[in-house]
Amino acid sequence: MPKTPSGPASTGTVPDPSRWKALVFIALAQLMVVLDATIVNIALPSAQQDLGISNGNRQWVITAYALAFGGLLLFGGRIADLWGRKRTFVVGLLGFAAASALGGAATGEAMMLGSRALQGAFGALLAPAALSLLAVMFTDGKERAKAFGIYGAIAGGGGAVGLILGGVLTEYLNWRWTFFVNIPFAVVAAAGAYFVIREPAGGRNRAPLDIPGVILSTLGLVSLVYGFTRAESDGWSDASTIGLFVASAVLLASFVAVEARVKSPLLPLRVMTERNRGGAYLALGLAIIAMFGLFLFLTYYLQVVKGYSPVKTGFAFLPMIAGMITGSTQIGARLMTRVAPRLLMGPGFLVAATGMLLLTGLEVDSSYTGLILPAQLLLGLGMGTAFMPAMSLSTHGVEARDAGVASAMVNTSQQVGGAIGTALLNTIAASATTAYIADHAAAATSPQARALLELQGMVEGYSAAIWWAVGILLVSATIAFTFINTGRPGAGSQPAASGGADDEVLVPVVAH
Repeated sequence: MPKTPSGPASTGTVPDPSRWKALVFIALAQLMVVLDATIVNIALPSAQQDLGISNGNRQWVITAYALAFGGLLLFGGRIADLWGRKRTFVVGLLGFAAASALGGAATGEAMMLGSRALQGAFGALLAPAALSLLAVMFTDGKERAKAFGIYGAIAGGGGAVGLILGGVLTEYLNWRWTFFVNIPFAVVAAAGAYFVIREPAGGRNRAPLDIPGVILSTLGLVSLVYGFTRAESDGWSDASTIGLFVASAVLLASFVAVEARVKSPLLPLRVMTERNRGGAYLALGLAIIAMFGLFLFLTYYLQVVKGYSPVKTGFAFLPMIAGMITGSTQIGARLMTRVAPRLLMGPGFLVAATGMLLLTGLEVDSSYTGLILPAQLLLGLGMGTAFMPAMSLSTHGVEARDAGVASAMVNTSQQVGGAIGTALLNTIAASATTAYIADHAAAATSPQARALLELQGMVEGYSAAIWWAVGILLVSATIAFTFINTGRPGAGSQPAASGGADDEVLVPVVAH
């Protein structure tokens, strides 16, 4: 028989009557945070010109957000466990709205960069609180599958929605509206959460805050994310890039050593060492590396090579969004209560890899309907199917008091994966482009031929990087098949999970 969760975490006997209303506001907040990672990309050229930001500093509009978000997520998750998830969620939303207003009203470079860092910091508060609220509010297996299906679709497709919204707002209004649009999102979600969400009692972790853990994890993650950013701009062999990676390795190793010794760790190692949770974090982080790199390449391909407008580029991503929503809510959510999670995650990543494989055949004159559209549909279906059980497994068998930090780990894997994907795949593409142009330069004797060669070199670079993305997705599938060993809900037995999770007071999850 599957275990019956006991203790304060077990609220499943009396489901929260407002849980579905709460999901609306949690999903709205998640959409805002995820789309904000990409919505500014399309608006950046206009903002750079208006505010007089130099070419050397323009990347900081993106990087400041990623550094603050990625670096503070574990701290944000711990604050949610300590302070209460509902309170942390509402404060994070209101702070995010204020930071967005500051960005939209920016009069110079410093004000813009400061607002982006503040957005990232408040995002690090509300994102883990949102996911952990889902984990403790939805206790019935089938309902939880539906809730995580919706959440997974938003988490996966929000970046593409950001490209569409960024294009529309920039082209028809002004780049400042890519910031101002967050304010109604945040205010509605905060007001709804305040009046609707009732957090289950007894799930807080009131242990003293692990200050050394906060400092080491924040500095280690910031060094890691910044190292990949510097690698993209200055090269992998640059002394500062190497120094940042070395510093990150030392800081994160020290963090693990501290967490193993302190009485009340920021990140209890049991959260990571349980094989199902650890496998979910790793597989998801790798898949995001492939995904974020593709967003970048397809955006440039459609705008620079195909000549699409920002709005048309955004709408060109709709098949991927449709695929993700279908994969999460129609495939993943319907099957999650019937099959083991690895049988959704593994095949999902393989389907996504097939879509990515189609894109390795990209050429200057490739057809959107003949190549890009079917590739996006496969990518979306595969990622949507895999994301949903991965999100749910991020809190698999975790104690209620650790739900916030466990949720922060899946967000951290996404943020770090996004930073690595953008830098790693962009560097591979740039090297392949340079080599292709150098090999074919002698034959390009006319201006038209040289212009065509530039485009061919660019597409060749994208193709080379996409091959790497295919390989990364295959590794994600392998991890899902080998690490994830929990059975389907209601199964008579479950493989023993490492890390002693079976002996803990459990948050009810779909797969026991």
